[in-house]
Amino acid sequence: MPEHVTTITAKGQVTIPKTIREALRVDKGDRLLFVLEGDRLVLVPIRKRPLRELCGALPATRPFPGQEAVRQEARARLGERMEQGEE
Repeated sequence: MPEHVTTITAKGQVTIPKTIREALRVDKGDRLLFVLEGDRLVLVPIRKRPLRELCGALPATRPFPGQEAVRQEARARLGERMEQGEE
C-alpha cells in the first residue's frame, strides 16, 4: 500500500488522503475507531448498519407481548416516575 504523510493542525486535526478514504470506503460524517497498538495507530471504520439487520441479534428473554401491551407498560412506568417527581 502506498505511504502518505499528513500534518497535524493546531486543532489536532489531520486530513486523511483521498486514496486512503477510498480504500476504507469512508466519507464525510463517517466515524472511525482509533486503536493504539504499541507505537502504531490503526484506524477502523465504524460501519453503519440498518436497524433491520440487528433484529433478532439478541435472544429473546420472554415472548413479545405486542405493541399495545408495551405501550401500556411504558405509560404505567412513566406515570409512576411522574408521581415520584422524577419526570
